[in-house]
Amino acid sequence: MQHQANRPDAGTSLLSNTPVLQPAADNQFLDLQTIARSHQRSSAYGITRQQRPDLETLSRPDLALTLESNHTLFGHARPVMETLYDQIRNTHSMVILSDASGTILHTLGDSDFLAKADRVALGAGGRWSEQLRGTNAIGTALFEQKPTTVHAQEHYLDANRFLTCSAAPIFDHQGKVLGVLDVSGECGSFHKHTMALVRMSAQMIENHLLTGSFPDCITVHFHSRPEFVGTLVEGIASFTPGGRFLAANRSALFQLGLPLGALQSHTFSSLFGVPVSMLSDHYRKAMPGLLALYLHNGIQIHARAEMRLQEQHFQSARDALAEPARTATSAPPAQRITPAAPGPDLQSLDTGDAQMRNVIDKLRKAIGRDIPILITGQTGTGKEWLAQAIHQEMLRRQPAHGAHAGIAPFVAVNCSAIPEHLIEAELFGYDDGAFTGARRKGAVGKIAQAHGGTLFLDEIGDMPLALQARLLRVLQERAVMPLGSSRLIPVAFALVCATNRPLRDMAASHAFREDLYYRINGLQVRLPALRERSDLAQLVDHILARESAGQAPQLATEVRHLLLSHRWPGNLRQLSNLIRTALAMADGERCITLQHLPDDFLEEAGALPGRATPMPMSAPAALSLQDNEWSAIERALQAHAGNVSAAAKALGISRNTIYRRIKARGG
Repeated sequence: MQHQANRPDAGTSLLSNTPVLQPAADNQFLDLQTIARSHQRSSAYGITRQQRPDLETLSRPDLALTLESNHTLFGHARPVMETLYDQIRNTHSMVILSDASGTILHTLGDSDFLAKADRVALGAGGRWSEQLRGTNAIGTALFEQKPTTVHAQEHYLDANRFLTCSAAPIFDHQGKVLGVLDVSGECGSFHKHTMALVRMSAQMIENHLLTGSFPDCITVHFHSRPEFVGTLVEGIASFTPGGRFLAANRSALFQLGLPLGALQSHTFSSLFGVPVSMLSDHYRKAMPGLLALYLHNGIQIHARAEMRLQEQHFQSARDALAEPARTATSAPPAQRITPAAPGPDLQSLDTGDAQMRNVIDKLRKAIGRDIPILITGQTGTGKEWLAQAIHQEMLRRQPAHGAHAGIAPFVAVNCSAIPEHLIEAELFGYDDGAFTGARRKGAVGKIAQAHGGTLFLDEIGDMPLALQARLLRVLQERAVMPLGSSRLIPVAFALVCATNRPLRDMAASHAFREDLYYRINGLQVRLPALRERSDLAQLVDHILARESAGQAPQLATEVRHLLLSHRWPGNLRQLSNLIRTALAMADGERCITLQHLPDDFLEEAGALPGRATPMPMSAPAALSLQDNEWSAIERALQAHAGNVSAAAKALGISRNTIYRRIKARGG
């Protein structure tokens, strides 16, 4: 959804005992600026306050056709409307559902108030757009595309001033307005909690619409607090059976911290850090419980997945689960071999920088010789990419025989992202009964899962000291003992660690175990910061090609210059995210221009409109940033038939910005 997500805070719902989305304090009930703008529009429409309202309603055949064209919205909204009406029954009020034009589709209400509402055609078939009725909650919410309350005298028509109405637009998963949910009643019975109820109910409808939109998909319900999974504030995201992102609700957009356009280029794996195939493993368990996943920003979430797959995808899942387990005597019990998620290889990381080539040459000599590798460097320099490339190189060198040749797990653990009280169980696993409420058969830890493959310990400098001693023992004895167990499980894996902290200094000051430091520091390689590399141009082209679904678009001259002259404080991670977002904003266009770059990056680069943008000395004359901006505005206005609101939404700017630019151009 492209509208602004609200922060999910806990509250009390009158609809259920679940936490709710609280309305913003500056727009909780009466937004006077919204009303003032609507009154100005009403006057411009030629409506007078004293005129009789349009009482004409749709004929029964036309209403039936309108209901049929909105059958999906109506089908998901009707049960929510009934629940909402139960909360406001006997308050001289009614619940209303309209379509995207403001035509009322269905109502539920107290009989005494329904009779009064009929006098102003506030019933099925009535039309309540601003153009016909002036300022009113349904029409104004549609125009503003945000929840709106219109109380008594704030209605433009005198005939409607006996009403108080609270309305919230209903959006589909692409951000398109489908209709409006409204509660209207006598102005004397106005209650400040009505808008909160309407907003919650509209979000329920949106969630139902999202989960019912894709018949062949995997839908993940998640929240950072496990008790909120299954409630109104949970994030909901849907993916194809192969893991490609499809859609998300407002809470998911907030928790993921990414706009819808940027999410379109993501996958289940890139968002949650694990392959989508692990869902099948998880739900094979007798009591699977909630999944523990980690977002790209390191925040842990708890999740439940629903797999509504067509027959061919169910068959694929069954085939995957039928894969035989490894028979080697040293393999941990109950561990299955699964293919590692595809990743880069060392050759693909060699894009011309001498420092990187030196790192790669050293690694090629060490891989396969039981030498632990320690990767250092700033945050975002690509330490996990390099760890995956080391793993791929190890797979390439394995003997090409046996049923599972070239297959080995890559297990990554972010030591700074897992809470300290959980990391021991995550790493070492636990046996039946080790914890109160633990799963009946215990759990295999990350170390045992890495048997036969690669264990990548990211941010190892943040590992608690007590766990460092246990990890050292595992590395020395090549065996792991789960919590609550007395048995040792033999393990063999390649060890790759990474950190952005000065481990040598930490060891000297006893903030990190010195013996563990020397145990993991077999070969230390440092990844250079992006600003230190000489292959930035090649990296830009490489990432652009990798992230493009098909033919990669070209970069405008000024965009390429910005990318090559920027210092990239977020390093490769920032560059990759920027290119991924720009591709989503370009949406199939042949050239990425400044308008496709996010504002925060343009501000960081000093390239927002009105600021001078450095150009290369040899660059040909180019349009100014202001001209580029005006060209984008012109194209958006043309694409939306002059509709300023739609053009502003498409560009991600305010309507006032467009009006100012039109005025500046003499329009």
